[in-house]
Amino acid sequence: MNTTTASDTIVQEISIKAPPQRIFAALTDPAERLKWWGGPGGRFTLTAFESDLRPGGKFVMRAESFGREVTIKGEYRQIDPPHLLVFTWLPDWYEGATESLVRWDLEEHNRITTVRLTHSGLLTESARENHRGWPQILGWLQSYIE
Repeated sequence: MNTTTASDTIVQEISIKAPPQRIFAALTDPAERLKWWGGPGGRFTLTAFESDLRPGGKFVMRAESFGREVTIKGEYRQIDPPHLLVFTWLPDWYEGATESLVRWDLEEHNRITTVRLTHSGLLTESARENHRGWPQILGWLQSYIE
């Protein structure tokens, strides 16, 4: 897994032995996301995911994190199955959170899909620190799919 951090951006990349269609479904289907997003030793475990999967559609994720309920809200900006998913991201778990942008790019080569997550608009060190869990989330996705 590769990690890159620019001043306001976190980039994570992982290779998963599966077609992009399978990975895209795991990212976008509420029933599937509830199965893999979270787990033992995780920073949080997803408890609910409501989604209106269309450009301009909204989503709400609810999770348990260190004994308390947290919520992430967003709006889908771009959807190009099975290669691109872009949405806004607004968590409530830290004071002063502002809306940022999460982008999932899926590219297949020789039956292996490179999953690149780009989380931009993290304008403060606190915002970047509060989103350091992406490697773990990508690991959960990989374990679920493979």
